[in-house]
Amino acid sequence: MKNYFKFNLTGNKLLPVWLIFLVLIIAPFGAIAFQLKDYHMQEDYQALYYILPSMLFLGIIAFLITFYLTRLFIEGIEYNGQSLVFKGNIGQFVGIFLLNLLLSIVTLGIYTPWMVKNIQKFFVDHSTYSANPFNFKGKGGELFVIVLVTVIVPISVLVAFTVVFTLAAHAQNSWIANGVYQVVSKFVMIPYMYFLYKWMMNVSYKSYSITWKTDAWEACGKIFVQMLLTIITLGIYYPMAIIKLYHYFVGKTVAISDEKTKKFGYDMEPMADFLFLWGQSLLIIISLGIYYPWGACKMLERIMGKTYSENEVAA
Repeated sequence: MKNYFKFNLTGNKLLPVWLIFLVLIIAPFGAIAFQLKDYHMQEDYQALYYILPSMLFLGIIAFLITFYLTRLFIEGIEYNGQSLVFKGNIGQFVGIFLLNLLLSIVTLGIYTPWMVKNIQKFFVDHSTYSANPFNFKGKGGELFVIVLVTVIVPISVLVAFTVVFTLAAHAQNSWIANGVYQVVSKFVMIPYMYFLYKWMMNVSYKSYSITWKTDAWEACGKIFVQMLLTIITLGIYYPMAIIKLYHYFVGKTVAISDEKTKKFGYDMEPMADFLFLWGQSLLIIISLGIYYPWGACKMLERIMGKTYSENEVAA
């Protein structure tokens, strides 16, 4: 028997936080971007003295607002008639965020994977279902290795190749090198997507260990095909890629205890889901983001409403 999830957050409830985000973050960032369109570092480097601090400040405010957005989304998830409860507070989050941000700045970004781990753990560990908490088990050191091997090293090699090619061509065909870089860099990120998701899906609940069971080559192949189709169709295929990858990712997620195993799945309706996501996305675009609270909630309501767990079976 399938037990389905639900998503009960409404657009009206999400709207106030989203409007604050638009007014305090999106609008100021837009104004700064408009000022930067004619910016020349050689002529007006003094502008950096207020532009960079302003962007850092806005980034911090944006991160704090995400606390309320994340809490709303967590508590919008329901299973078997009970909603998840988030017990963290903004004071705890600010303390963790500012301390980890300082350590990341002091270490010139090296500490960032541990910052991501601590924030991820904060949200997971403060989420409860049926009065029982979840526990995130991912390690910052593991994420550091993932970023180093799958992002920093390959991107550095790709950038070096692009620079050498551009110089060899005397900048005449630099647009070719830039185009190749933009396309190849996206495919280079595929192993990162795989290992990041696998790292994130490392949670315990009661006696269960929730993990992602799949083969790296198979998963990366799935991501590659969906990404390729998205690029070929100039983004039109993107909602379908999301649907098919979600179907695959959820289907490979399991909750294992010493006695039992719980499997997850998604009742995919490819064309119907594709048209629904496209319709909601277009409304968000046409409304310049104002429709986002309703669009996001409706899309999550549809997706979560068709996500299920199977009956427990012998492990």
